[in-house]
Amino acid sequence: MATPPPPPRPRRGGREIHTTGEFDAALARPGGLAGLRIQSVDLTDRTFALLTASTATTVFLGCPMEPEAAAKVGADGALVFPPVPGLPFDPYRNRLYTPDELYEGVTGPGGYQDTPDALSYAWFGTTRADGDVLSSMLRSLHDDAVGDALDEHLAGRRVVGVMGGHAMTRGGGAYAGAARLGRTLARAGYTVATGGGPGAMEAANLGAYTAPFDDPALDDALALLAKAPSFTPSVTAWARAAFAVRALLPGGGDSTGIPTWFYGHEPPNAFAGHIAKYFANALREDGLLARSTAGVVFLPGAAGTVQEIFDAATPNYYDAPGTPLVLVDRTHWTTRLPAWPLLEALAGNRPMAARVALVDSVDEAPAALARLGAVA
Repeated sequence: MATPPPPPRPRRGGREIHTTGEFDAALARPGGLAGLRIQSVDLTDRTFALLTASTATTVFLGCPMEPEAAAKVGADGALVFPPVPGLPFDPYRNRLYTPDELYEGVTGPGGYQDTPDALSYAWFGTTRADGDVLSSMLRSLHDDAVGDALDEHLAGRRVVGVMGGHAMTRGGGAYAGAARLGRTLARAGYTVATGGGPGAMEAANLGAYTAPFDDPALDDALALLAKAPSFTPSVTAWARAAFAVRALLPGGGDSTGIPTWFYGHEPPNAFAGHIAKYFANALREDGLLARSTAGVVFLPGAAGTVQEIFDAATPNYYDAPGTPLVLVDRTHWTTRLPAWPLLEALAGNRPMAARVALVDSVDEAPAALARLGAVA
């Protein structure tokens, strides 16, 4: 069975306030709100507290408040970043996304196109090339907030990244193998982190989701998902099948997905319990690899996976704090896309050589990861 994750560490030295309960507790402490960063908390019911508290050094990030309170904290000298109306996302959000949040409305008549995920991608498509500094600033604020929430969520965890292509379809042997990998890693106490999309990424998150259940639960999930093999031609049908599995197996294990609206044709999968979705793909890619401190497993993929291999190889090559890298499927990585020979040549006689491995099957990956981790 999966090892429970460690409790989260205090957020940024206790300076960040994310709930009204934390806000009320801060008021009762010496110093009150001084120096705090209050992030995306609805303060419309805290007018009296704001009128009477000292807020000269407080930072308010996207906190709704009554006009009277807003005028007072502004006069105090507080730094106020006001809520931005009309957006399909919160640029100041203080937590990661959940599948239910991103897919809200997917069961309605409009299906996926009416969900916050689709609406955010549509907004991104409209604003990404219009040169509007406000739009680019809002994307940056959002991505920074998501990165902050991701660091808080993963603090103290042993994170293993599982990389692979989005083209892997439900119902196939490769998909089932990736799901078994995710289940094995989760049961070993690792936090599974993926690119958060479909294909191999979804399979690994699915495996982690089914880790607390008996082994037949994964088989049942795979059979149900096979009825909607791919997110094309219908994201709606694909997503609804995933939520049907979640309804069949409520309360599954946690894992992390780190997708991007940059590749809007790739919807996020519904099996990652916590989703860090970015607008900037570069932040997403670097963030995923940098946070996979216990190792990275590369399943067969195409251009994106090849890029990730060498992004992860660079710190290993320069002997910066490195992490074990395991490539799965010898034929794929030596013949179809021969990334392994180049990776092996780079490793040479360097310390990196002890942190990379090539295995034939997905079932060999956990043992290879443990072996490399013991000497890394």
